[in-house]
Amino acid sequence: MFNHSLLLAFRNFKKHKVSFFINLIGLTTGIACTLFIYLWVNDELKKDQFHQKSDRLYRAMEHQQYAEEIMTTSSTPGILAETIAEEIPEVEYAATTTWVSPYTLSIKDHNVKAEGYHVGKDYFNIFSYPLIHGDPDKVLADKMSMVISEELANNLFGTTEDVIGKMVEFQHEKSFMVSGVFENVPTTSSEQFDFVLNFEEYKDDNDWVLSWGNNGPKTYLILHEDTDVAALNEKVAEYIKGKNEESNVTLFFAPYTDRYLYSRYENGVQAGGRIEYIQIFSVIAGFILLIACINFMNLSTARASRRIKEVGVKKALGAKRGSLITQFLAESMLIAILSLLVALIIVFILLPQFNGITDKQIEFAFDSQLLLALLSITLITGLVSGSYPALYLSGFRPIKVLKGEVKSSLGELWARRGLVIFQFTLSIILIVSVVVIFKQIEFVQNKNLGYDKENIIYFEINGAVEKNLETFLTEMRKVPGVVAASSIGHNLVGRQNNTSGLNWDGKDPDDLILFENVRLNYGMIETLKLEMVEGRSFMDGNISDTSKIIFNETAIKIMGLEDPIGKTIRLWDEYDMEIVGVVKDFHFQSFHENVNPLFFRLDPDMTWNVMARIAKGEEKNTIAELTDFYQSYNAGFTFDYHFLDKSFEEQYNAELRVAVLSRYFAALAILISCLGLYGLAAFTAERRLKEIGIRKVLGSSVSNIVLLLSKDFTRMVLASIVLAIPISFFIVNTWLERFAYRIDMEIWYFASAGLLALFIAWITVGLQAYKAASVNPTKCLRSE
Repeated sequence: MFNHSLLLAFRNFKKHKVSFFINLIGLTTGIACTLFIYLWVNDELKKDQFHQKSDRLYRAMEHQQYAEEIMTTSSTPGILAETIAEEIPEVEYAATTTWVSPYTLSIKDHNVKAEGYHVGKDYFNIFSYPLIHGDPDKVLADKMSMVISEELANNLFGTTEDVIGKMVEFQHEKSFMVSGVFENVPTTSSEQFDFVLNFEEYKDDNDWVLSWGNNGPKTYLILHEDTDVAALNEKVAEYIKGKNEESNVTLFFAPYTDRYLYSRYENGVQAGGRIEYIQIFSVIAGFILLIACINFMNLSTARASRRIKEVGVKKALGAKRGSLITQFLAESMLIAILSLLVALIIVFILLPQFNGITDKQIEFAFDSQLLLALLSITLITGLVSGSYPALYLSGFRPIKVLKGEVKSSLGELWARRGLVIFQFTLSIILIVSVVVIFKQIEFVQNKNLGYDKENIIYFEINGAVEKNLETFLTEMRKVPGVVAASSIGHNLVGRQNNTSGLNWDGKDPDDLILFENVRLNYGMIETLKLEMVEGRSFMDGNISDTSKIIFNETAIKIMGLEDPIGKTIRLWDEYDMEIVGVVKDFHFQSFHENVNPLFFRLDPDMTWNVMARIAKGEEKNTIAELTDFYQSYNAGFTFDYHFLDKSFEEQYNAELRVAVLSRYFAALAILISCLGLYGLAAFTAERRLKEIGIRKVLGSSVSNIVLLLSKDFTRMVLASIVLAIPISFFIVNTWLERFAYRIDMEIWYFASAGLLALFIAWITVGLQAYKAASVNPTKCLRSE
């Protein structure tokens, strides 16, 4: 019976080639899109899930209460880990980490650039980065120890064997002993690094981490089994306040596995993160697959007239309805399987390009999870696309079929129209979403930030540059193409150093206001082309300006100061600082955030980036000159620079990738929908062939017939536009609410999406209608 059903299916495919290929292309495209999204979603969901103790792995976080909001951060005091490990019995292990940064490591004259950071001694007891050589309890016991990755060991020594005990020079300043080698960090880790150093060594040079009033490092911990985390969070909520009476911090522990997907907090409440994009693309995958299935259902039921006699004869000869359902489902399952095979080939070929778009390293490996996903997608596709046609076709009564009394019902017609409207509604929503996302990204990339970010490069201060910064800057300004250069303790991309330790006359002592603290060198304000609203900038060579301070407009407004120039504020209850200037507000965070209060201090010794403006149009030559100059001045270090505008744009990488992916998926959704329209238009034209012949004989023109055949489809697309506009408005407006600065919703975003869908539908239906209208009327009227 099964073989018989397959044979009938192949004969039916061969007989109705157009319908077969339309269904095959539509389902293949839908399944391929679904597979791409599945691979992306699966990769996202795997982030940080590989740690063996992930169910007990937590990170310490803080709710910081300020005058107008609660800011949630993972930055903690540097001594938190060691104290909670001693004082909180529910904590089994705790470790502090700094932040991953690039450093130069050397073996004699062999220099290697690698990413690393300082970590607590129990780091490898907390995280599952397997050690090839070394003991997790001992590799970070010594203050001057270094644990390196397998890849870094090969780069430094050419092997991973016999490297324990060897010395590695760090930043050409100090040497560390290799105490362990760990396997390369997997791509499923959100933290990528090549080596770790002991946090105790970091404390020697950075005593600020010993204060409970300072934040910066991260704290990770393993809790004992069966720990009630909710009760523990209540217990530790006031922990930091107990160490520092002036603290505004509520401490809590959050699962480490939430770090990647649930990173966004709004006013102290978890509000999402990358999980939102996973949800969006999962819905898109379902919609695209559903659109493809709708095509199959529409074409199968529309062409039922071709198979009515087949069903009638089979039923008259004793065939049961169940066997007919089996036959039609077998046909849909067979198309689904064929579509899956073609889709797998497409995914395999295009996966490198997909990885390039998503900035991932997804591999197509047939593991049990993928096989289960493929089986599920195929079954769902086959059953959904074939269920309605199977039930519909198998329900005909044989007597009416053989008498020719079966006609399309009004309900069937409206169901088919409803499915087409649903298809195009989804397609238009996707088009609107793509337009709005791209316009918002364009807006944030082109909006005036309040300073000129174009043609500015920056790089870290280290080596000889750090020891002779002023001499280096003086010589650097002489390099052809360098317009201006200075140094800054920031990179103007996000919050990096802030404080609430400011007091001034008239301040409410109960208010805590967070200011961004930017230390800079002479000439930095001029290099950035920041606009002074009041007062002056720091004067070159004027050492007394180290006791002066410059605020932005938002800071002055929040402080409630009128005529601020000349007034004095108190910083950290240690320094009296005179206000000498006010700069116009500028964006040092992404457009997700409002401009926050900020101040500049003249403190060249505490800057860690050199920023230089280079001549427009001379970028290539200037960079080459700077590279030669830097390497001659700072031998042993590579010239690793960044363009400020590119760093700014990288804040929107997630949105930009979503926009690019959405563009492709929207185009494919339209393609699949139009394939369905094409098939339905061909069927409609075929059914009305005699009517077309009669109309042509009676004098109707080709254009009149094309208009007649296109009229119903136009109404369906117009109905889709009416439905899609309010739904898409709600969706994109909700997404835009994440930005403090956003585009205005304009009617053309929606009109252009609707007109595009209508235009594509007209072309699709019009071509088929023109083909039908051009047929010789004698052929149309010929008897069957």
